[in-house]
Order: sequence, then C-alpha cells, then structure tokens
Amino acid sequence: MKLSELIKCIDVLQVLGNPNVEVTDIQFDSRRVGAGSLFVAQVGTAADGHAYIEQCVAKGAVAIVLEKAECIKDDGVCYILVKNSDEALGRMAHCWYGEPSKQLKLVGVTGTNGKTTTATLLYKLFKALGNKVGLLSTVVNYVDDEAVAATHTTPNALELNALLSRMVAKGCTHAFMEVSSHAIAQERIAGLEYTGALFTNLTRDHLDYHKTFDNYRDTKKILFDRLGKEAFAITNLDDRNGLVMTQNSRAKVLTYSTRSMADFRGKILEEGFDGMLLRVQSTLGAVNTEVFVPLVGRFNVSNLLLIYGAAVCLGEDAMEVLRVLSGVQPVNGRFETIHSPKGWTAVVDYAHTPDAVENVLRTINEIVAANAAKQSEPAQVITVVGCGGNRDKGKRPIMAKSAYQMSTQLILTSDNPRDEEPHAILQDMAAGLTAEELRHTLIIEDRYSAIKTACTLARRGDVILVAGKGHEDYQIIKGVKYHFDDHEVVKECL
Repeated sequence: MKLSELIKCIDVLQVLGNPNVEVTDIQFDSRRVGAGSLFVAQVGTAADGHAYIEQCVAKGAVAIVLEKAECIKDDGVCYILVKNSDEALGRMAHCWYGEPSKQLKLVGVTGTNGKTTTATLLYKLFKALGNKVGLLSTVVNYVDDEAVAATHTTPNALELNALLSRMVAKGCTHAFMEVSSHAIAQERIAGLEYTGALFTNLTRDHLDYHKTFDNYRDTKKILFDRLGKEAFAITNLDDRNGLVMTQNSRAKVLTYSTRSMADFRGKILEEGFDGMLLRVQSTLGAVNTEVFVPLVGRFNVSNLLLIYGAAVCLGEDAMEVLRVLSGVQPVNGRFETIHSPKGWTAVVDYAHTPDAVENVLRTINEIVAANAAKQSEPAQVITVVGCGGNRDKGKRPIMAKSAYQMSTQLILTSDNPRDEEPHAILQDMAAGLTAEELRHTLIIEDRYSAIKTACTLARRGDVILVAGKGHEDYQIIKGVKYHFDDHEVVKECL
C-alpha cells in the first residue's frame, strides 16, 4: 500500500519526505522492522519508540510515524508527524486490514467485572442461533470455530485488526469483544466502528495505571462517546456510573436492571448452585416470562439481561434468545462449581477485585442460607484469595476485609506475585484486618497448600471459594510462568 493512501485515515501535522513510497508492513516493535516497513514510534510506559528510530531506518524502514518533531532527520526516509502515535497506529491498522469493523456487526463490552462472561456467552448464543461469529476475550479468541490464543483482554491494534480481518474472510457476520480500559487509553481500538457497546459495572481496578477512579471511569466512557448515531448502547441502571457512561452518547441508549424499571429487567425467583429460575421482562419484544438458566448469582442476572438486550438490539427473536440462554454453560473460571463426594462444594472464580469477591460471596451466602434447613449444622464458607503483584496495591486491604466479613474462614494466599515478594503482598492484604480478625485468619503463602487446607477443613454442606485466578492455569513468580490450575488442585482433594 502507498504511504500516501495509508495516512489519509490519520490526522497529520506535518509530512517531511516523499509519501509516495510503497509500505510493506506496519510495525511498532523495532525488532520486527524490515525493508519497506512503516515504523510507528510510540511513547510507552516502559520504553519510548522514538529512541529506536535510527535503528529502524538502518534496518530498511521507509517511513516513520512519530510524535516528537526533534527526532526528525534528513535521511531520505519519510517522516509523518502526528499528535498521538497510538491513535495513528490504531487508525492505520484498521485501514491496512481493509476496515474490517465496517463489515461486521461489532459489539464491544466494557466495565470492571462481567466482560468475559458477557462477550463469551454472546458468542455462544449467536453461534447457537446459526451465525458465524468472532470473539475477542481475556480467555481465548475465536474466528468462528477456530480458537486463537489470547495474551491480553484486548489485543494490540495490529493483532486486533488482523483478527477482525480473519473473521470477515471466514464469513463471520458478528463479533463480540471485551474492551479494556488499557485498550481505550492506548488507542488500540481507534478507527473501529461499533454496532453496539455494552456496560457491565464499574468498581475500583487498575488504579496503578489510571491513578484515579475518575480517570478510570472517564476512559471507559470514551467507548460510548465515540459511538455513531446508528449504534446502540446498553447500560446498567444498578450501577451509579451507568448513566454517566452513556451521557452525551449519540447512540440509541437502552437500560437494564435487577432492581428498577428499565428496558430489560430480571428477578431471581429460585436459586441453587446448579442454576436459577428468573423472571425476564423487556419493552423490546414485550416479553414477560420465566426462564431457568444454569448460571448463578445476581451479577449473572445482570450479565444475562445485557446479553439478552444486545441480542434483541441485533435483531434476534426475543423468545428464541431466551430458549438458547436456558442451555448456556458457565464460562471457564466464572463461578464454576465442583462438587465433592464428601458433600462440600468448591467454587472457582476469577474474582480479583473487592466488588467481584463481594458479589460471589454474597451469592454463595444466599444459597447457603436458602439451604440451611437441610443442614444438620451451619455450613461454613471458606474463602481462599490473594492479590496479583505489580498491580493496584490499594485494593489489597479492601479485598481482605471484604472476604473476611463474608466468610466463615478466610485463607490469604499468593495469586500471581509477578515481580513482587509474595509475603509483601500478603502483608498489604493483612493490613486491612484488625488484630482480632487476623487471629481468625490463615495466611498460607503457597497457593497449593492453601487450597489443600481449605479442602481439608471443609465438611458436608460447606462451600469453598477459590478466588482470583479462575481460567488461568499458571502462576507468574519472579517473571517465570509456572503451571498452576485451581481446578486441578481442588479435584485432587475430592
């Protein structure tokens, strides 16, 4: 592609050199630059791409997109000066791959919790309804039936558009993607055109990156701010930031709620560890009916309402959508239950924020309370939880406090310590507990031993929550990734 054609999709401040050169590929990693490459110099958190421009020119780059005018040199290479290299990369990636988002019904899901469940179940739903569908998620990406390993919640701009392009080539009509706050802030989604955007909820997370909750919220809001007037936006009335998200959005705004009047409403009628009976009502399709779903928890009612609403907005029959949803299975690592022959139940969940831990424990306690009459003695709720290293330290004591207050027995343990010392993370968590609470808390650094201990303590009727890792089958310790699967450890104890 001619550089002159490629840069038509970006806001250019200045062009120095000949833009009528042929570009063979776009790169933001200097190590991948070769003859004919267009190199985009980004200012990252760990490195500045501008420092590698000379190296890229020496390797054969024919053009450089950059933010810093002082790095422009008279070396025969075409320099494109822009205000924001991240945004330029996103828009050029979209153009390079033939603007795939315009050929799909692309729906983005953002929020703190519930993104993976919502996007994944939408993928499963639309597959079951007979569509060819793509998925971009934390757990795995799908190009229709083809699984593609996921390394980030939202891939970088080049990988993202390459995947969307593959979906188009495969004949996909719809694509559902998780949209992380990092992806929005770093303009990985720049240039994409969304048919719809969905908001789950907003609680404290990623403040190590965004610094303040307001910054975090406002970053999420950008997804809705950029929607076109033909798009739809569905937001959560039960979240205090729900209407903030869609404020000033040009899209058609719809709402969902488990507590108040909304376009899509749901109420739990019966609940157990194997599923729940819901009443679902909606203004679209004039639905007022009961449906059993093999999912658990008020948070999953919200997820299901969002999924149902999106499907209806995308033109699917309301009752057929509910019929298919009645057979959906939980997403890997999202309130997955494992029943022991000894009579106790383990729940493996990805909950890694204070709010997510509270939601899961609230659900567990509600089910335990409903089954209390069947128990000869009160059931224990045993929680095993840790916090990841190199992430928001402020949530650690909050997480420990929430877990303690809603558990019979709390076991603090290691999660993914990454580059931090596990015991230091545990100290941060323990700081959220009083001296008396600590006397009733077990601190077991080794996660394997912590889960084993929980299983040993469990009696018939008890429930163990193993929180934080969910679908992840590894631990990262001092930069080394080790195999570790919470499910496997629990099953050893059955």
